[in-house]
Formats: sequence, C-alpha cells, structure tokens
Amino acid sequence: MFKVTISCPGQETQIMLEHEEKISSLLRYLDPKYAIMAARKDNHAISMDDIVDGECRIDFLDIRDNYANMAYQTSLTLLYCRAIHDILGEEMKVAVANSLSRGLFTTIKTTVTNELADEIENRMKELCKSDEKIETDGGKARMGNELHNVSVHLVPSASWLGNFEVKRYRNGMLLRFAHPSKPDEIPVYEEQKMMYDAFSEELQWQRLLGVNYANDLNKLIEKGGWQDMILLSEALHEKKIAEIAYAIKTSGKRMVLIAGPSSSGKTTFAKRLCIQLRVNGLKPLYLGMDDYFVDRCDMVPDENGKLDFESISAIDVGLFEKQMNALLDGSKCDIPEFDFVTGKKVFGKRITSLEKGQPIVVEGIHGLNPQMSAGVPDEQKFKIYISPLTQLNIDPCHRVPTTDARMLRRMVRDERTRGYDAEQTIMRWPEVRAGEDVNIFPYSKYADVFFNSHCIYELAVLKKYCEPLLKKIEPVSPAYPEATRMLRFLSYFDAIEDERYIPNNSIVREFIGGGVIMS
Repeated sequence: MFKVTISCPGQETQIMLEHEEKISSLLRYLDPKYAIMAARKDNHAISMDDIVDGECRIDFLDIRDNYANMAYQTSLTLLYCRAIHDILGEEMKVAVANSLSRGLFTTIKTTVTNELADEIENRMKELCKSDEKIETDGGKARMGNELHNVSVHLVPSASWLGNFEVKRYRNGMLLRFAHPSKPDEIPVYEEQKMMYDAFSEELQWQRLLGVNYANDLNKLIEKGGWQDMILLSEALHEKKIAEIAYAIKTSGKRMVLIAGPSSSGKTTFAKRLCIQLRVNGLKPLYLGMDDYFVDRCDMVPDENGKLDFESISAIDVGLFEKQMNALLDGSKCDIPEFDFVTGKKVFGKRITSLEKGQPIVVEGIHGLNPQMSAGVPDEQKFKIYISPLTQLNIDPCHRVPTTDARMLRRMVRDERTRGYDAEQTIMRWPEVRAGEDVNIFPYSKYADVFFNSHCIYELAVLKKYCEPLLKKIEPVSPAYPEATRMLRFLSYFDAIEDERYIPNNSIVREFIGGGVIMS
C-alpha cells in the first residue's frame, strides 16, 4: 500500500492505493469543474495511460493550463484528420494552416462545402462516442493509420474530447473549440478577414522562400541557402512596411496608432515605418505610449494588491489625449519621458510642436483601444495591428502556435535587457496572455492594416539562445513542465549559429540584440 496525493484545479486529496493503477483511473477520486486534458507526476508531464506504482503526486490539468490546452488542441486535430480520412479516404491531404476566429483554419485538397463540414463534425462525434483510441509512441501519435509528430502527451481516446464544431470558411474549414477563458463553451464566432488575408500573404511569402515546414528550413540550414532566405525574408518585410507608409501618405491621416501583443516587434516596426514615411516626404514624430504611464505612486492596486501595468488604467489617458490634440492643432507640448527607475514621468526634455502635415507615430499595447484617443477625430487616425503570425508548421497537422513564438522572443529579450531568467518569463506569461485577451485582441478588428512581424527563419535563430535558458530550469520549478515542452518543440528545428546575414534593423534584432534600432 502506498500514498498518492492527487489534485485538479480547486481540489486536492490524498489516497492510499493497494496496487498499481493507470493515472487516468485516479480521476474517480476528484470532481473537476472542467474536462481534464493532461496530467503531471511529481512535476513531470506524463501520459494518462502511465502507471502509478509508488508514492507520488499527480496533478490533473484542464485547458486553462497551457500544456493541457496544447494537448487538447493536438488531440482534437488528430480526431479531425481521422474523420476526414474516414470520409474522403486515407490519401486525402489535410493541413492545419493557422489559428483564426478562435479556432484552427485548415485546408483540404477537395471542394469544401457546408455539407462536408457537417459530415466531418458528425464523424468526429461518432468517434468520440465509440471512444476511438489515440496511440502514442515517443514523439509520434496516431488515430487511424497516419502517424503525426506531437510535442505533448495526448488524451488517451476520443471520448475525452468534446464541445467542438466544424465550419466551412472560404476555401477551407475552421475547427473551433473551447477557449481557456471559458473552458466549457465554444466562443462566439467572429469574422477575422484581415487576419485571414495576412495569413494568405504569409503563405505566398513562404512559397517564394521555399519553406513550408520545419524540415524545409532544416534542409536549407544543412545544405546552404539559408543566407539568401534570411535576406529575402527581410526584403519582404521592408516591402510591406514601404507599402504601409505609402498608404499613410495617400490617406492624409496624421495620427498613426500601432498596437499588438507582447513581443510583436512594435518598437522596431514603428521606427522602420518612420524611416519609410520620411522616404515619402513626411517628417513623423515618434512617441511611445509607455511614456504616458501613470506615476507609480498614483496607481491603484487590484483586488490582489498588485499593480496592473497591462491595463489601460495604467496610462494617463487624459494627458495623452490632450497632448495629441494640441500637437495636431500646431501647439507646443511638453512630451513626458517615463523614468522606470523612479516610476514617474519626467517633463522638460521634449518640448515640441508639429509642422503642417507632420504625422505622429504612436506605438503601445493600447493603441487601437478607442478610449485611448477618443478625443481625436477618427478621420485623423491610421490604425495598424502587428503580431508575428507563424505560418511555418512542424508538419501539415502540427502547427507552431503564435503564442509560443512570442514567448520565445520575450524570453531572449527578458534575459538580455531586463535581468529576468526563463523561469520568470514562463511564470509571468499566463498573466501577460490574460491581459492581452482583455486589452489587445478585442481591438484588432479596428485596424486599417495588419503587419505580420514573423520572420520565417527566427525559430532557428532563437533556438540557440532559448535552449540554454530553458535547460537551467530545475525539475522542482513550477515552470519546469512548460520548459520541457518548449525544449521538445525546439528540437524540431536546427539552429542558425551565424547571425551576420540578419540585418541590424531586423525585428529579430529587437530580441537577440545587435540592432541599430533600440527597443
């Protein structure tokens, strides 16, 4: 007989076992509020089919945990592919392209119809009802005959999955499912045409570059050709920025607002945009919204006693609005600089005014929030949303989540410029993501233009920085399971060691350093 501590969010108990049991069978001692998708044994991610045969701790996780959420999405993707192959045959090609409209946009090499969407969804539900097994072997998994790469432990069978829908969208299908913010319901559908167009453009770029999957990138690194791929990737970025600058010029709008989630490359993009605006004969004034932070002594803590720097309440909206209108009217303004050491705005360093027709370029996470510039006439605003949308996948059914790419960027920058180690970055990330869901993502729909800041080669560059940082995290750390997942994910990519071909104004330089545009 041996003692096992088991838990799920909000519950914990100890049990005595007389003989070994499967991890999944221990759920009978708990009453989880939401469906369980993953488990940890003594802080190590494990399969639900693993055996408990001695004293240990087992933590069961629902999709509010990032690892469990990835297990959920990956398992559901396998179920989706299996249903398509059952209906259309094993040879039918399916690819998970990207996240879209709180789901996954997928392509199928056939004519897509609403009737086919219904047929796929119904077949998935049949497989759930029959409890179709998911077989795993190391880093591979199968449901049916096709093997897929996986970087997380999947659920044991289809009956663990539910609450999904399949919807035809343009030339593909949307696989939609519950979101961590509301784990028991499918989010309301929202059209994201601008995001779809951005992904379509990225797909065209990939075809130009000849890189669709991780293995394509690895072959270039191994055999040569990656240098040209970097330069071409950067040239495509510059072309897009030049197009946006020309659109601003022809619009006649004078207030350019740039917003996007953490580690999108907002600062580098904004300053490169300023250069392109100058090429178009304009003299932009660059401003960072961080300089309008409320003095720290005047901030009101939240219910947990913490200061929320991600909330719009952390910005002196009144001062920002007043100064923007004054500048646009030709008046002089004393633009503040925020001192992050003292936690106060400093005045007297930037007293400036605008010439006739001179635009203001403002970047910050709240740039597209209507509250931020409510007093500025809409006809004066040109709104840009920026994010690194990763179209590069491991294989057709194993995507690279945009949030993972952003976390790796932030991890490298945190360690280089802010003195935070990888453990601190990982532990802060859920809070950052929660803030983005409230303060950033809902306002992306107001953008006039979308800029995809992803560089096709960046994961191969970030790998050499991130791996040593992740390997420092101790097994007892609460960040350890996520660190091991990220190491597994990075193992699919070969590293680019030589950085000479990365231009010094690249968005990647904002994170790895060595750039001429300072963040």
